[in-house]
Amino acid sequence: MNSLLSLYNYIKNYKRYLLVGFIFIFLSNVFAVIIPPIVRVSIDGLLELIKFNQLPDYILQLPAIFQSISGVAVLSGILILFSALLKGICMYFMRMSIIVMSRHIEYDQKNTIFRHYQLLGQDFFANNYTGDLMNRISDDVSKVRMFTGPAIMYSLNLLCMIVMVLSIMFYIDFTITLYVLMPLPVLALTIYIVSDSMNKKSDIIQQRLSEITSFVQETFSGIQVVKTYAAETFFIRDFENINNDYKRENMALVKINGVFMPTVLALIGMSVLITVYVGGNAVIKGDFSMGNIVEYVIYVNMLTWPVASLGYVTALIQRGAASQKRIDEFMNTPTQKNLGNNHLSNLSSEIEFRDVWFRYNESAAWVLKNINFVIPVKSKLGIIGTTGSGKTTIAKLLMGIYSPTKGTILIDGIPVQNYERKNFNRIFGYVAQDIFLFSDSLKNNILFGSNSDDDEMNLESSITCSALDIELDNFPNGIDTVLGERGITLSGGQKQRVAIARALIKKPSILLIDNGLSAVDTHTEAILKQNIDNWNSQQTSIHISHRISSIQDCQIILFLDEGTISERGTHTALLEKNGLYAELFDKQIKNSDN
Repeated sequence: MNSLLSLYNYIKNYKRYLLVGFIFIFLSNVFAVIIPPIVRVSIDGLLELIKFNQLPDYILQLPAIFQSISGVAVLSGILILFSALLKGICMYFMRMSIIVMSRHIEYDQKNTIFRHYQLLGQDFFANNYTGDLMNRISDDVSKVRMFTGPAIMYSLNLLCMIVMVLSIMFYIDFTITLYVLMPLPVLALTIYIVSDSMNKKSDIIQQRLSEITSFVQETFSGIQVVKTYAAETFFIRDFENINNDYKRENMALVKINGVFMPTVLALIGMSVLITVYVGGNAVIKGDFSMGNIVEYVIYVNMLTWPVASLGYVTALIQRGAASQKRIDEFMNTPTQKNLGNNHLSNLSSEIEFRDVWFRYNESAAWVLKNINFVIPVKSKLGIIGTTGSGKTTIAKLLMGIYSPTKGTILIDGIPVQNYERKNFNRIFGYVAQDIFLFSDSLKNNILFGSNSDDDEMNLESSITCSALDIELDNFPNGIDTVLGERGITLSGGQKQRVAIARALIKKPSILLIDNGLSAVDTHTEAILKQNIDNWNSQQTSIHISHRISSIQDCQIILFLDEGTISERGTHTALLEKNGLYAELFDKQIKNSDN
């Protein structure tokens, strides 16, 4: 339950709603508890009138129209109806206050979680499933809202109702009230025992739901692969197994509720029987009236829903606590560090990797080992190597997505971590190996890479530079054509050219292309390379590729092998060494000839 304490920071912002809601809860219960005394007085008055043909004193104070059996009944009905109407109005405003508060908290919490997600490092997303992240910001937040809304509202209502009803019952007759309340300790013990089981089941159910969300999200993201290999049957089978686990845990929770609710209602019914029996004996002795018995029965029934709702409220609280605990797990994850205050508008000197080592965690193998190189401003660096040699990792280290495990990365002589992150990222134009396009227009996907509205002036020229202009006529709405999810309506080469245009539009000081030309033909590749070189004379370029044709014109070429720089130099110098680079060149030349 401690996890729910973290919600205080949200609730305190809307304490006015909570206060107003409590006032209306109090008033609604006031109008509710005055109905039984009206019934008691009416029944006792009618019985006195019937038995002794004598009107009670309070009736004599009323107009003559009410001084009869029918008049007393009509008056009682009017008073009860008026009290119920006022109770209903108060309940309306009660809900309009507390439920509205819960919606505001839900809105704020979703914004806070999403904002926190954006500040987390890439390693966090690499270690967590997308479906699980989505589930915590949607289903878990919804369950927390059920706590901050209905659970709080019903709990306050239950508290007010019990305090008022028991106070009146004890005031009327202390001994009879004790008899009537005898089943309540058993009820409290039942709730205590059951709530722990409900909490554990709720936590497991949330985990199962996250597994379902993650599985579905991954399946739909890779639907092309699933269809290509005709693997639908296997995925349907796996989903049925996961869904069956979810159903089984839910059914276990239903069984707990199934035992809980009849027990609660049986104990309430026992209180009614005790009321009739003990109250009847008191009537015979003359210590109680018939009106008192009816009044007690009404009070016991008034307690029926609040007490019976304990199971529902307990479930809401337990589920809210389990969901908030899951949310806090991610909210307590440290955000990506941004300790620096230095600003950088353009690269003016050089980029240096100094004795850089990197691994993802202490138990993992080294991805990069003792990396040393310098990239002068306005120069062009090429990185090539074997699969898994750490080429892409160098790019992510340079942009500050990862931090070196050992060593230092310097830009203009200042360590990367000393720069203000948002400002630092603006100097980069990045074409990733795995290109992601949004389900938006082609124009907006390209403008996504811009730093300001002024960059829009480069839109047309960046499209031309990326050799995308010759294909615009083939798009239904030209540059305003809306792309499918993840750019599914585009070919691989078109995706890469859109990504290149997105990287170039702000004329970055440092351009990083990670296998960004792998899906285009050699003719288009030559055009793109020439256009990119001519795009910005102040630009420092870093090309990462598995094709030598993409990097052979670079002034400096690094050949990575198993996380180390095994060879470096110009294209000509590396061929003369007759090492791994030359061996790879020969293989690619033979493949192209075939």
